[in-house]
Amino acid sequence: MASRIAIAGSALLTAELMAASLSREEGLEVVTVVSNYHKLVEVVERKEADVTLIDPDRVHGDCVAVACEIRKARPACGVALVVDAPTRTFVDQALRAGVLGIVPKTAGLRRLIDSVRGVASGQVVMDPQLLSVVGRQDGPLTDREADVLRLTASGASVKEMAGELYLTAGTIRNLASAAIKKLDARNRYDAVRIASERCWI
Repeated sequence: MASRIAIAGSALLTAELMAASLSREEGLEVVTVVSNYHKLVEVVERKEADVTLIDPDRVHGDCVAVACEIRKARPACGVALVVDAPTRTFVDQALRAGVLGIVPKTAGLRRLIDSVRGVASGQVVMDPQLLSVVGRQDGPLTDREADVLRLTASGASVKEMAGELYLTAGTIRNLASAAIKKLDARNRYDAVRIASERCWI
């Protein structure tokens, strides 16, 4: 019996391409593609989805909260996220919410397909590229400082970082300044370069 997949993504072209790719795989069946979180929870229940695949950069709302809702509404449904430059804070929050799969957008289609299969069977699937996000311990940076530099590398603005990390813009600037000082960098972009070269983010 095929695993039933619900996909959420407001960029319909991207969502439909993922749906088309997954539908071609034996044992996988995409039952719906939606662009609204509230509609997603309803459809997951109605379609009896086994896996929900969410692109949190494309869907409006808090994907971690929605993962919790889906797990409560349909515990048998595994949730997987397709993410861009995830922070350690984000990964930790997602795993605590019951998310089983986290796949960075740089991982490629085959990794996505394998992750969906793993989530469908109830496994926790963590892309190797995220191990440094979860397991980073060495270096002078605090978790929050590393998160700020990682988001800086992704091109996020101070306002976007504040929203992602649930901090004020002033705190984001203070964390960036602290990281710059610790790394003896010229600015936060130079700090990103130094921290990346030393595998601290």
